[in-house]
Amino acid sequence: MKVLQLCHKPPQPSVDGGCIAINNITKGFIENGVDVKVLTISTKKHPFDKKHYSDDYHSATNIESVFVDTKINLVDAFSSLITSDSYNISRFFSTDFDILLRKTLEANVYDIIHLESLFMTPYAHTIRRFSTAKIVLRSHNLEYMIWQRLSVAPANPAKKVYLKILAQQLKKYETNVFSSIDGIASISSSDQNKYIQLGCKKPMVTIPFGISLKAYNSEYQLRNNLVNELRLFHIGAMDWKPNMEGVSWFIEEVWPSVLKENPDLELHIAGRAMPNWLIEKEVPGMINHTEVESALDFMLSNDIMIVPLLSAGGMRVKIIEGMALGRVIISTTIGAEGIDYKDGENILIANNSKEFNDKLSWLKANPEKLYEIGQNGKKLVETYYNNQRITEKLLSFYDKVLGK
Repeated sequence: MKVLQLCHKPPQPSVDGGCIAINNITKGFIENGVDVKVLTISTKKHPFDKKHYSDDYHSATNIESVFVDTKINLVDAFSSLITSDSYNISRFFSTDFDILLRKTLEANVYDIIHLESLFMTPYAHTIRRFSTAKIVLRSHNLEYMIWQRLSVAPANPAKKVYLKILAQQLKKYETNVFSSIDGIASISSSDQNKYIQLGCKKPMVTIPFGISLKAYNSEYQLRNNLVNELRLFHIGAMDWKPNMEGVSWFIEEVWPSVLKENPDLELHIAGRAMPNWLIEKEVPGMINHTEVESALDFMLSNDIMIVPLLSAGGMRVKIIEGMALGRVIISTTIGAEGIDYKDGENILIANNSKEFNDKLSWLKANPEKLYEIGQNGKKLVETYYNNQRITEKLLSFYDKVLGK
């Protein structure tokens, strides 16, 4: 099978969940003998650099990139409010990338064009003109839902209205895009159900985020058996609005009461693009590591992952990674969306300060649960989020779309 994978950001380095998810799909293709070619957009936020890719990767994918300036232009952003165009999507369209895509399609015959996220769908028209390949959208989120949820919080009425308009535009775009694709590989069953509710009749399959288990071969051990010195941690890119919103809420609304009840706890936060105000903010019991060299080492050096998301969509890659490392996860319901979890068995769900306090107090009173829940989470990942099995499922879906 010959596949062209179009990416809205480079697969490497693995600086956020989206990059990790894209890269693992590519690795799955390579390991399963798929003839894959990768074209990626490079941006200021996610620049492409050849040094991050091995010779074997280059040889297998012949990866090429084009720089696209996706920086938000206020004039264009506000103009889109009048034209009803989704500026969130249109800023990813580039004439230079379109030319590279056209040349690639003219020189090769592909079975499947794999679009990584909604942001690559503006290129569907060019694909239809220069290829007979089937187009499959690999949906990372329902983008409109993120903005819809973000629109609830702002106290500023103008900002609230603006975010609602963005959400409405995205919802209209996501609905209209059905006609330009041949199938959807959604990242969660809940997202797939929402596509059905939006009226999508195209073939669909749930393809969650998958990992190579050998890279996460670790078991949780209580550091020095000091249950009273547990370390909570959060890691995530802070230029993603839901992360920033969630961490701000946790620090302001949850952490003070948690620390009052559990004064020996520590909160460690890390992530790229950490804003200056959060770096400079003095919060009792909180240590800000900003961007860390190794996310896995950071997770291994701490005990309990918190995922305090109030607005998001899709599936949280970091939860799967934390589970694979045997860490206990305490997440909001929204944060854990898309994962086939059981509260109290392989994850703990908390949606307010009281629930976070209750879960932490329970863990301190029952330290054996740190290991038990961590191991149950690890088993969940081994069963449902094994990258090899997920890739096989995706390739089987491609066959279905191709009518085989």
